[in-house]
Amino acid sequence: MAYADLREYIAALERRGKLHHVKAEVDKDWEIAAVCRRVFQKIPDEKRPVLMFDRPKGFDIPVLAGSLGASSEVYSIALQCAVEEIGSRWEKAQLHPIKPVRVSTAPCKEKILRGEEADLTLFPNPIWTVEHDPGPYMTAPCIVSKDPDHGTYNVGTYRLQVKEKRKLGLWAAEGQHLSMHRRKYEAKGQAMPVAVVLGADPTIEMVSVTKFSPAIEEYDVAGGLRGEPVGLVSCETVPLEVPASAEIVIEGEIPLGVCEPEGPFGEYTGYMGAGGDMPIIQVSCITHRSRPIYRAFFSQMPPSESSTIRRTGWEQAMLKHLKVDLGLPVRDLHLPACGGTTGWMIISIKRIHAWDVKEVVHAAMGFASPFGKFIVVVDEDIDVRDPFQVQWAMSFHVQPERDIDIVRGVKAIGLDPSQAPPEVPQGDPSRWISSKAIIDATRKHPFPPLALPPKEHLKRVDAQWEKYGLPRVE
Repeated sequence: MAYADLREYIAALERRGKLHHVKAEVDKDWEIAAVCRRVFQKIPDEKRPVLMFDRPKGFDIPVLAGSLGASSEVYSIALQCAVEEIGSRWEKAQLHPIKPVRVSTAPCKEKILRGEEADLTLFPNPIWTVEHDPGPYMTAPCIVSKDPDHGTYNVGTYRLQVKEKRKLGLWAAEGQHLSMHRRKYEAKGQAMPVAVVLGADPTIEMVSVTKFSPAIEEYDVAGGLRGEPVGLVSCETVPLEVPASAEIVIEGEIPLGVCEPEGPFGEYTGYMGAGGDMPIIQVSCITHRSRPIYRAFFSQMPPSESSTIRRTGWEQAMLKHLKVDLGLPVRDLHLPACGGTTGWMIISIKRIHAWDVKEVVHAAMGFASPFGKFIVVVDEDIDVRDPFQVQWAMSFHVQPERDIDIVRGVKAIGLDPSQAPPEVPQGDPSRWISSKAIIDATRKHPFPPLALPPKEHLKRVDAQWEKYGLPRVE
């Protein structure tokens, strides 16, 4: 049975020993970010806990970080499955989405603040990159919008700068679904209604950070991941519906033709993402649960929570598209965290025809054009998640002159700092166009036998490891 809300999921993390309560008082303006950084740097993935900061200084609202991206095991607990079943759960959810249902009761409306009472500073919005971010940022918003022509919903995660009590700065790259919706409202001469959801059911966060085609509604895929429909409730001041079990909902609109300075912000690339003149959200209402839980994604330099969450969702969405929708001979696909899940794309295939590599690469680029500045294709016997194996394949399966192609004039990774100097604002055309390196690291002809002992010899050694007096290994 699916988790009813974030709180049920937190209870499951507690039972599994995956939640750590920071009981000491912490300063939201520097300490939360620093503690998260040290936890992600010093504690290996398999032991890394989710963090609950119980006492942000000056607030009676706890801050939750890492609740999806602390580790693969934590992500699997959110899906109530084993780690090795994450891929199949995603594939099933996309093949069999479940439409949401409308509900009458909503925990997210235990407190309703309208007009001047709708004060963003009531919440412990952290500062994440001290000395560089211009102020507090919401990093885990699930922003709900609706296509004005077709009525289809989008839920996406974009950075939000807390500028004033009732004003947020928004950055969403051109071509992303939120920006596409906004352009349609602009063409109609209308302000765009939006709702910002914090602390939803974990599957809402999963789909919010994952790329789908515009025809796919995130609420439906979240229902597929849950195995039952998402319960939605109408907002108070905007014509949108939001998850009823959310901790906090911020309602408002993007005014027509209003742009203000936003950023810079410490991004998943490990560098400050440039600022620029960007739209704002004018807040009209805030609803929340009694003593809500404030949800934050820990981003910035990899490894980070944002990289882990995006990696899992994007990998599965792309695998389903390549393998199921297109029937290509793809075996696995990986977006390494070191590249913020966007810089590198590694694909393994069962190569049958000479054109298989190019066909797979072009299909991947068409589905997720900004991702994979470096796209490496390897044979099916190479583990795409093992950097040593991938580098070995690149070292001895590649002739650079023959097997490396440069593709020019493609859509850039929106926050790639190599595109332009930091003083060039977001939205400048110089940040729109990039190139890709395609590396064919498959074997193009029969190779000599692998230089390894026979498998049966290796198994015998494993079985009698203690005989050799070597340290125990897992």
